[in-house]
Amino acid sequence: MASPVDHSPAEPRRVRAHDVVVGGRSLRVVVRPASGPGPRRTPLLICNGIGAATDVLDPLVDALPANLDVIRFDPPGIGGSALPSLPYHLTWMAHRLGQVLTRMGVREVDVMGFSWGGMLAQQFALSRRRRLRRLVLAATGTGALMIPASPRVMAAMSTPRRHQDPGYVDTVASRIYGGSMREHPELAAQVLGSSARRGPMRGYYYQLLALSGWTSLPMLGSIRAPTLILAGDDDPMVPNGNATLLARGIRDSRLETYHGGHLELLVSPERFAPLIDGFLTG
Repeated sequence: MASPVDHSPAEPRRVRAHDVVVGGRSLRVVVRPASGPGPRRTPLLICNGIGAATDVLDPLVDALPANLDVIRFDPPGIGGSALPSLPYHLTWMAHRLGQVLTRMGVREVDVMGFSWGGMLAQQFALSRRRRLRRLVLAATGTGALMIPASPRVMAAMSTPRRHQDPGYVDTVASRIYGGSMREHPELAAQVLGSSARRGPMRGYYYQLLALSGWTSLPMLGSIRAPTLILAGDDDPMVPNGNATLLARGIRDSRLETYHGGHLELLVSPERFAPLIDGFLTG
């Protein structure tokens, strides 16, 4: 299997960064405004995985149509967002996202959540349902009540080293990410930007703590937005059965199982952007 090609855009990305203060905390929000002709579309809010800043999603955003507003953010203590002094919960984060959208003058969004961000996206769908049009859940589960990863995988997930130490990532990528990382483990550090992630670890641990006691499983039937579920057939971090739980619980949902592991969305965004956009426009 050949190594995936470089995803660098032909032109510099046209993005705008904002520091938005909500709940006494400053969050870095990055917006790629829509460009080109065509009708105004519902903006897409993307919630990222644990420990990853917004730039990890650049290749996916570049692969999405230019006429789509894309909103991203760094959780507290990650990337450009201020380091929090106290932990927070996923319900708090979903509430603050609603406040961020209000500050930006955005009333309704489509939401896509990847991994940890998929759980946040589910909470947003539950607590801010009137602001949600469509939902995309990628490589994610239902929180405390889900099919767990193996103990070895969970041990590697408990440390932020995979986001900060390229050498460490190379040794665990095949085991914890699966898919294309089994043949090219060196790609994990590349797509996660591990060599650039230096700094306090508190933000990562607070993201883990945000999931404490949280689960969407008993409430999936309350998610009314049309939902696209994307799941890899070789994802050690989020075993494939979790996608089945989501699909069975969310009434208006569609499950798409792809060949690959946890990071395929970042490694080969051109595979997923048309599928996501087709669902959003469908």
